[in-house]
Amino acid sequence: HYRDRIPIREIERRTGLSRNTIRKYLRSNTVEVKFKVPERPSRLDPFADRLSDWLRVEAGKGRKGRRTVLQIHADLVALGYDGSYARVAAFARRWQARREAAQQTTGRGVFVPLVFQPGEAFQFDWSEDWATVGGKRIKLQAAHTKLSHSRAFVVRAYKLQTHEMLFDALTEAFRVLGGVPRRGIFDNMRTAVDRIGAGKMRQVNARFAAMASHYLFEATFCNPASGWEKGQVEKNVQDARRQIWQGMPPFADLPALNAWLEARCIERW
Repeated sequence: HYRDRIPIREIERRTGLSRNTIRKYLRSNTVEVKFKVPERPSRLDPFADRLSDWLRVEAGKGRKGRRTVLQIHADLVALGYDGSYARVAAFARRWQARREAAQQTTGRGVFVPLVFQPGEAFQFDWSEDWATVGGKRIKLQAAHTKLSHSRAFVVRAYKLQTHEMLFDALTEAFRVLGGVPRRGIFDNMRTAVDRIGAGKMRQVNARFAAMASHYLFEATFCNPASGWEKGQVEKNVQDARRQIWQGMPPFADLPALNAWLEARCIERW
């Protein structure tokens, strides 16, 4: 609602929640971390295979020849389905997301370059670099945040890779970049992921999940040892070392260093 300017009526249609419930969430000043509960049987379960087949067929058609999800829902009702349209629409969105994820690689893992829309995604990564701060040469943790469409980026320096440093890095990056994209692409850093499961399954850290919910972005995580999945920010690390860190002057403190880094990043957009 706040980020994408979607009316409450449309949110009600998509989610099946009542308007009062939606307004309650919008008025809330805090974000309550929710933990996944075991899935319960759905009225859609007996029709899931048929629905998947239909979606596969429709995906192969031209845009004008496809049935809408509303039409598919009506066809399911004709077969005996008595559940809501919202549940069918949610199933279709999940199916489409899985399909798009599978299309990112072909053959034996050959990468298919992704095309990002404005405001769709950002990529984040850490690197280790050195600078002279307060008269001493010290090792620093550099936080790199890069927009996937425009390639605008922000680099900030910290002494550690803690939750507080991660959250500050993203807060400052969103300030400089002028907003928050809908999705963030991360590796499996310990401040974000407590446990890596099979495939894309992740047990996300509760503090990280609360932060992502606060900023209203969806966090996605790369497969282990698959740096190409966030190749833009991986390249940004190398470019920053060559273009920014080399020849860097000494600084009195970290705030002075970060102010200098911010200006250098903006110059290179």
